[in-house]
Amino acid sequence: MTSLKITTLSNGLRIVTDHVPSVESVAVGVWVGAGTRNEELPHNGAAHMVEHMLFKGTKRRSAQDIAEAIENVGGHINAYTSREITSYHIHLLKDDLPLALDVLSDIVQHSTMPEDEIKRERAVILQEIGMCYDTPDDIIFDNYYEAAYPNQAFGAPILGTNQIISDMSRDTLMGFVADNYTFDRMVICASGNLNHDDFIKDVEDKFNILSKSNGDNNPPSNYTGGEYRQSRELEQSHIVLGFRGVSRRADNYYDAQILATLMGGGMSSRLFQEVREKRGLVYSIYSFHSAHSDCGQFMIYAGTGSDKLPELIPVICDEINKIGSTISKEELARAKAQIISYTLMARESMMSRADRNAKSMLMYGEVRDINKIISQINEVSIESLGNMAAHIFSKQTTPTLSALGPLEELSAFDNIKKRLEILI
Repeated sequence: MTSLKITTLSNGLRIVTDHVPSVESVAVGVWVGAGTRNEELPHNGAAHMVEHMLFKGTKRRSAQDIAEAIENVGGHINAYTSREITSYHIHLLKDDLPLALDVLSDIVQHSTMPEDEIKRERAVILQEIGMCYDTPDDIIFDNYYEAAYPNQAFGAPILGTNQIISDMSRDTLMGFVADNYTFDRMVICASGNLNHDDFIKDVEDKFNILSKSNGDNNPPSNYTGGEYRQSRELEQSHIVLGFRGVSRRADNYYDAQILATLMGGGMSSRLFQEVREKRGLVYSIYSFHSAHSDCGQFMIYAGTGSDKLPELIPVICDEINKIGSTISKEELARAKAQIISYTLMARESMMSRADRNAKSMLMYGEVRDINKIISQINEVSIESLGNMAAHIFSKQTTPTLSALGPLEELSAFDNIKKRLEILI
């Protein structure tokens, strides 16, 4: 038995509780509808750096106090920054929920960002950027976004760059918080064993000093497509070939998700079977559809030895060519089952539930009913998937290629585009 309740306070703050009486814990957090896309390009990385700095001390707590307050009771505290959302969340036993709210309200509203902590954390983030650079199958997706969305914050790296982070000032960080950490852009969400009315009273008591936003600060994205190619001395060549997809709000969103699952969403997928199992061209290959509020990307990743590139790229193009007109009932049923099972199994995690509910509120202004979601997935047909394939792989859309490693054997981007134009 579960009970979902939503309350909007007079200041615009939205609160969602998901009562699960069969568990002993609660996952609770603050989700802010702001991320990398809300930065100014000269301040790229500010959203992520703010996320770090909110753990570095408040008027009442030091950085160590913040960590110990939660870990002393056996809880876990963490955060993440994405292109559109920043989250601060805690998972702990149900009796300690008031403590979690106290800590969250403290760091979100009363962070002091002292200069010595900024200096220290700047060095930590520079290490993080270096670690990302040393992880080819990670940095290649940052390169993809920069090529697909050039000269705009939406396509900039979430971590920022060495130069910008080195120069990031306290005023910039505090300004980002003032502009984006407002009640109407926040959702407080909790899933687990809790009482909604008690939770509301506690939130009202603790979250009371932020303001409302001055207006929309969500600049639109502008997909252009393009190429990012960097030769590096690596053991493997890493490739991402991507196309403009659909937004998270699109009516045919689940068509794109199912198409990506069919193409390369698991060991039974077309790409895995054809490229790895039959031809032995890669160790890792997969596809996925990543959606945002106003756009989406359909991406195919492969890591392979450079000598395999001349065969690999044509095979991927062949699979793109086939997908829209050769989908079987069995494939469609399997892809639906994968997505539905993932959706339902995620509900067994309190943190996954809270995260999904909060993102749904930020994206749609409501928590979407799980049965409605499953119904939409089941409504996807072979015909609608063919239409989605024609839309994503259209000749009118420039693809995006991100390539890293030894690339002497990789075809020129124009040749890959021509091959796709011939096939599609």
